[in-house]
Amino acid sequence: MASRCDLKCDYCYVYQMADRSALRQPRFMSERTLTQGAERIAEHATAHHLTSVSVVFHGGEPLLAGPAYLARAARTLRDRLPAPMRLDLRVQTHGGLLDDEILTTLAEHQIMVGVSLDGGPEQHDRHRRRADGRGTFAQTAAGLDRLLSKRFRALFSGLLCVVDLENDPVGVYEGLLGFAPPTIDFLLPHANWTAPPTGHPAGGDAPYGRWLTTAFDRWYDAAPQETAVRLFQDIIQLYLGGHGSTEQVGLSPAEFVVIDTDGALQQVDTLKSVRAGAAETGLHVRTHTMDQVLEHPGVQARQRGLAGLSETCRHCSLVNVCGGGAYVHRYDHATGFDNPSVYCRDMQHLIRHITRRVDEDLRKLR
Repeated sequence: MASRCDLKCDYCYVYQMADRSALRQPRFMSERTLTQGAERIAEHATAHHLTSVSVVFHGGEPLLAGPAYLARAARTLRDRLPAPMRLDLRVQTHGGLLDDEILTTLAEHQIMVGVSLDGGPEQHDRHRRRADGRGTFAQTAAGLDRLLSKRFRALFSGLLCVVDLENDPVGVYEGLLGFAPPTIDFLLPHANWTAPPTGHPAGGDAPYGRWLTTAFDRWYDAAPQETAVRLFQDIIQLYLGGHGSTEQVGLSPAEFVVIDTDGALQQVDTLKSVRAGAAETGLHVRTHTMDQVLEHPGVQARQRGLAGLSETCRHCSLVNVCGGGAYVHRYDHATGFDNPSVYCRDMQHLIRHITRRVDEDLRKLR
């Protein structure tokens, strides 16, 4: 929706990593491109007899587009989809622009709201700052307070939090709980073998895995459950033979495409973290269908499940749960994506810990 942001988060894969092409994109998607994108989505959904479609308004910071634009985008999408096909609309935002006018528009058009928050003030403001260095926690918290009001509370879909080893995991989790989120997503910082994660030694240590297991125990031991944590629940579901819901774990194929502000059809945009042009397909909503995106070799590589993983991953006992980890975390400039995740040891540590806890509880039920 918007290719710019009013924050300057130092871990941002759009503006701070290998591919900064967003700065050459139109600031906002034009009405023509918006209409073309909506028509391609409707074309695809109709051809494949889908009963529902999920669309996320993303950025940059999508709320910079303003309430009138968001309303027009929602109407355009709904007008193009045939009845009774259901449209699930969402927006992912830093939350600081959630004023009453924006929230009223989001409520009117049934657009769910996910907010990025990394914990309390000190934790959040370590990375999520303005260009002049000022922290943004107060602004985000004020937006969340408005979202949590009785009038708008039903729009709140959850919080997205990037893991930082300098932050105490229990403190972060409990800081997020203070906003009563229905769901929390913990995300590993985008990194790869060419650009390793901060604080990640080359040896056998698993600092991110230890951080996540500490957060897991705090979440898992709470009775009753205080919120859903998607990464932890996905690991449990996959271990018990179910399906995951994110690209972080599991072998499910990728199920989305990115439409950029100029109408370019891209693979997962987190590929911007690995090298310039990695997310590009050369396809455009004006001239190409969504099925043509699905046929692109880069997209096909994320549809192959077990066959698309490195030999190391294919022979790992945890592969059905881990799924090789997030695709972008496998990259190395010499070997491409034919590698385990740079967080392999962390994921092993986390998965083994979670499955051990689950096994202990299952034994108590027998």
